[in-house]
Amino acid sequence: MMCRTPAGTLVIAKIKTNYEGTYILMKGQGATPKGSIPFLDLLNITTGAKERIWESGVDKYYESVLALMSYHPKCEIQLNELKFLISKESRSEAAQYYVSIWPDKKQVQITSYPHPYPQLASLQREIIRYERDDGVKLTATLYLPPGYNPSKDGPLACLIWSYPGDFKSREAAGQVRRSPNKFARINNSFPLLWLSRGFAILADPTIPIIGEGDQEANDRYIEQLIASAEAAVNEIVRRGVAHPDKIAVGGHSYGAFMTANLLAHAPHLFCCGIARSGAYNRTLTPFGFQKEVRTLWEATDTYIKMSPFMIANKIKKPILLIHGEEDSKVTTAMQSSQFYDALKGHGVPCRLVILPFEGHRYAARESVMHVIWETDRWLQKYCASNSSSTQIIKSSGEW
Repeated sequence: MMCRTPAGTLVIAKIKTNYEGTYILMKGQGATPKGSIPFLDLLNITTGAKERIWESGVDKYYESVLALMSYHPKCEIQLNELKFLISKESRSEAAQYYVSIWPDKKQVQITSYPHPYPQLASLQREIIRYERDDGVKLTATLYLPPGYNPSKDGPLACLIWSYPGDFKSREAAGQVRRSPNKFARINNSFPLLWLSRGFAILADPTIPIIGEGDQEANDRYIEQLIASAEAAVNEIVRRGVAHPDKIAVGGHSYGAFMTANLLAHAPHLFCCGIARSGAYNRTLTPFGFQKEVRTLWEATDTYIKMSPFMIANKIKKPILLIHGEEDSKVTTAMQSSQFYDALKGHGVPCRLVILPFEGHRYAARESVMHVIWETDRWLQKYCASNSSSTQIIKSSGEW
């Protein structure tokens, strides 16, 4: 935990106690079998001993420490004079902010926000658990429209939105990093808006890429990617909430890279894809990407095998590409432009949208609204009303 100095800079807060040693505060998200339970530890940096001094409840509310509010010009704060800014939310209540005052940990509420979208107040949300074929435990958050009953209403069109992660062990990959008590936030970068269109949303299904011991995770990237996606699709189809022919996949940045690879290597799982701000040709990022520390010259086969640009001829399902014109990361707009050219050259149904003046994330209201419009149009055409008619774009001459 950090403390602000009189000069406005942030430094690690030093906690004064009645014990010997130097103490600081450490906060964490608390991955547990019951879900994420944020905590605050008092750490003796001399001995390494830790003491849990605060933890979120598990029954109804999800609480997290946002900032240390106590002030001292030298950032040396007495343990019994701590003040924290805390957010508190539940499945049905939007996050409110509190100041927690020690030593009795009294909470003073400082905000009272109304429900931001009452039309979706009764949406259904569940953390689901399932397994990959190799036994790796996976989790995802399943959202269903208000009033939906799978036994009466039948399976829905579904959008899967995710972002792969690299891990060094199965145990780490299987940790539950989400909470059933969190409020369902709808924002411009997450797909929950399509609940109002009658979609099921599978949000953040874990896509672990595991490299145990001396193994490099990316050497088995494709195999593990497909296995994770198959496990997620099989689970929502088994539950009867998703129609097997109406499942779309999407993601941002590394999630866009994932989307393109899934459409190339596992086309039987998805009817279309949405890829935003992705990098599709890894030879254009030759000095590493994500957690890949090897260069192109050290792992040439891996770079080429992981690049959907290299197998654009294998993609047959419709894919929507969106990119910010001013993206300054390794995911430059050129990545989407070149990938689009490769797809069009092979007759793939696709569309490229370049957002002027935007970076890796989209900020302007015009850009955000346009991305929503493009995404909705794509999903309505190729997922909600999917009838295996992927030739519409080519035959109509519309784009």
